[in-house]
Amino acid sequence: MAAGTSIRTIEGIPCAAGLRVAVVVSKYHDFVTDRLQSGALAALAASGVAEGDITVVRVPGAFEIPSAAQHAAAGARFDAVVCLGCLIRGETPHFEYISLAVAHGLTAAAAATGVPMAFGVLTTNSVEEALERAGEGKSNKGWEAAAAAVEMATVIARLRT
Repeated sequence: MAAGTSIRTIEGIPCAAGLRVAVVVSKYHDFVTDRLQSGALAALAASGVAEGDITVVRVPGAFEIPSAAQHAAAGARFDAVVCLGCLIRGETPHFEYISLAVAHGLTAAAAATGVPMAFGVLTTNSVEEALERAGEGKSNKGWEAAAAAVEMATVIARLRT
């Protein structure tokens, strides 16, 4: 690198005033996903997102999250989508199929729309593990997903300027 050359760094910021955010939440295992949603909403409020700029979209299960997220993002109505769900390993391979489908579906939806989608879908071995990840405060995976969505939305906004 030549002397005197400056490198420009683009990072997201935790301030999200003016961002419009969709929160797509699976209703399956709602004893966990309701807590993830509360964490996400608390993080969005702490980031400055106004209540009127948040839309919660409830879907039947985790498998339906990517479809709803892509539709939410397709209309340019939202700057970011927070995706929340809970998959708990059982005795059959169903867990693996759904986990992979959701992860791949969200990756494809984000790539197709250009709208950041934060992955807040728990994939745990037990109910206890799921509840640990949906506790109070910033360690709540819903909070973490919302914070990531805000940061990515601000990164993308800065990349476009």
